[in-house]
Amino acid sequence: MFQRDYFMRMINQMTEALGQVMGLRKQMKQEEALLVLDELLDKHFRLSSKLIRSLSDEDLMKMMTTNGIVDTNQLQAIAILMKQEALLHGELGRETEFYAMCVRSLRLFIRLSLMKAEPTIVEPDGEIEELLELTRSYELPVPAKRLLMAWYESKGRYDQLENVMFELVEARALPAADAALVYDRLLALDDEELAAGGLPRDEIRQGLEELGLSGEDNRTKE
Repeated sequence: MFQRDYFMRMINQMTEALGQVMGLRKQMKQEEALLVLDELLDKHFRLSSKLIRSLSDEDLMKMMTTNGIVDTNQLQAIAILMKQEALLHGELGRETEFYAMCVRSLRLFIRLSLMKAEPTIVEPDGEIEELLELTRSYELPVPAKRLLMAWYESKGRYDQLENVMFELVEARALPAADAALVYDRLLALDDEELAAGGLPRDEIRQGLEELGLSGEDNRTKE
């Protein structure tokens, strides 16, 4: 009962604060809106806003885990606030901060989706799509692309999975042997599933051939 009351209170306060941020954005008071986000981070989480921004998404997950259970509600709230901060920095012309916070938020939302976390204020998959659109003109870092691969695979979007995978292989950020393992998993699926995911079986075999022709230098050396 206490946990549910806390959860509902957090949602109400988050919704109210986000409304306040939206109002300040309309008034072109982005700096004030950033202060509201700072106060919200400091007030509702076990960590300071400064520490939250300095931690990786892996470390944030560890900090939000108790007895092996991840507090996905807290993580989702942080991801929402990071996205709002990114938008504010973008409106202020701070491209570096905008990009960094978009990527932080994107990675958290992907992890939430992969954990099949229940949506609270927003729906993680929808947020991922929005953040991908916001960062379309940027090059995502390798760790984010690896997470994106896992997300595309979990959603059955195999053509997009392959696109990201080959970007990593060509950048020598993913061994060809690892890419071949992904193809092997896909080959175990039904033809209907593959076709629905935009990657027919013959295209997978073609991809494996390409890895065999040009992938030798990309394999890890033991």
